[in-house]
Amino acid sequence: MRTRILAALLLFTFTQAALADPADAAMSTIHPEAIRADMRFLSDDLLEGRGIGSRGYDIAAKFMATQFESLGLQAAGDNGTYFQSVPLRSMKVDESKSSFIIARGGKEETLTSRVDYILGADAGRPDVFVEAPIVFVGFGVTAPSQNYDDYKGIDAKGKIVAYLFGAPHFDSSLKAHYTSSTVKAENAVKHGAVGVIVLNTPILEKMYSFSERVRDLAIPRYRWLDKQGQPNDYVPEQKCVLSLSLDATKKFLEGSPHSADEVFAAAKAGKPVSFDLPLTAKIHTVTDSKDMQSPNVAGKLEGSDAKLKEEYVVYTAHLDHLGIATPVKGDNIYNGALDNASGSAIILEIARAFSKMNPRPRRSILFVSVTAEEAGLLGSDYFAHYPTVPKSSLAANINIDEDLMLWPMADVVAFGAEHSSLANVVKNAADRMHLTQSPDPIPEQVIFIRSDQYSFVKQGVPALAPSPGFKSDDPKIVPSDILEKWEETRYHQPQDDMDQPGLDFEAATKFARFAFLCGYLVTEKIQRPTWNKGDFFGDLYGHKSE
Repeated sequence: MRTRILAALLLFTFTQAALADPADAAMSTIHPEAIRADMRFLSDDLLEGRGIGSRGYDIAAKFMATQFESLGLQAAGDNGTYFQSVPLRSMKVDESKSSFIIARGGKEETLTSRVDYILGADAGRPDVFVEAPIVFVGFGVTAPSQNYDDYKGIDAKGKIVAYLFGAPHFDSSLKAHYTSSTVKAENAVKHGAVGVIVLNTPILEKMYSFSERVRDLAIPRYRWLDKQGQPNDYVPEQKCVLSLSLDATKKFLEGSPHSADEVFAAAKAGKPVSFDLPLTAKIHTVTDSKDMQSPNVAGKLEGSDAKLKEEYVVYTAHLDHLGIATPVKGDNIYNGALDNASGSAIILEIARAFSKMNPRPRRSILFVSVTAEEAGLLGSDYFAHYPTVPKSSLAANINIDEDLMLWPMADVVAFGAEHSSLANVVKNAADRMHLTQSPDPIPEQVIFIRSDQYSFVKQGVPALAPSPGFKSDDPKIVPSDILEKWEETRYHQPQDDMDQPGLDFEAATKFARFAFLCGYLVTEKIQRPTWNKGDFFGDLYGHKSE
């Protein structure tokens, strides 16, 4: 009898604890073995790098849909399926028919593709030619709120503007925003420019070298198409876009009012000077294109609150990688284990944790595995424009991309959270998991605009992208050095596979639980996330979610 009474008391105590803290019980179902197993499948050679529109990507998409269904998630794609078809335009420049000629002092010089420059495809025209003088406009940034304008005193009308990668020394997210090629292109057109030349810098060369960009020409460029069949973010007034190598940039600036070294130094200080160049360019772009589709995968967990279930927390992780491309060390399959089989596996575990909760969270949750992130956030941008639920019902986005499970997790960086009330969510989740918070440790890499949460921000939805930070309690483990080496030897290379050393699945589990907890806290609060008063992104984009 005493044994039965004791057992009953223990069961009651356990039940009460679970009811008092259902998130802890749910988080305990997230296991390192499950993350490892899903990553192993998604990054297997069988899936051939999950390239956009490939058989391997379609297998990965069917896998995610099957997993969503097995967890009891409702289909949240098109026509009662788990798939949202994303119409895409695939493009490649016909380099044999295209050209770039510079005239200087009455003499013409024909530059060499893949040695001096890379020409961008035109998403709307198969053949376009432009001849115009060139003007240098610093970073190409106009930021009234920061009292900054690279076009001040410059006449760009009818000219091709040349500018540097990057942006002035604004705060991390603002710097990232103004580094966006789309933002810069639109600004150039507002100032009357007819084309763009992106100059290389030592900083860009270190981040993403010209030789790596040439290597990646094996992969087509893409745009998503709207309901009228028009490519996204297409600026028809822009008749050319190309980027120069570092050596070509230095030659390009010869004879100008400032040398390349002076221009680079000014840019490093965040204060480039704009000036006219003694150059005219003739640029001919021939583009081969075809239309296709690639699916996002979406599943829904309906909330338990009669009113709040009409609002959604959206978890995203991109499913695509680079597919089969230029061989590196004899391997041509870009498996994408950390980028981003890791995020895909983690949202599956987060979905599993939420699906086991009783009662379910108050708000509904969408889990969206998006396509074509590597082509410019296309799948998430399409979903944010055309969500499969009412656009006004999107309460927040939490994006999981490239979990750097290469060292024990001691702190977290929440890219974008500082712009909205999600900052409080992150703080509460970090405190609860005994993690410290850190600011963006690598603002020069403009991470805020380089992953899928930015698509939601641009549609007015508060969003964040959590990431492990760089803190370490072990002097032998220096996360920043580990990341730098990883980016040099494995990032966007076939060597990002499951055989790489140092994968720490306990750290991945801790990160997954943190990301789960952020979403859980949003689902339970009656007040949906809001932009901070006077926030740049809230003021610029907030109206789009209404």
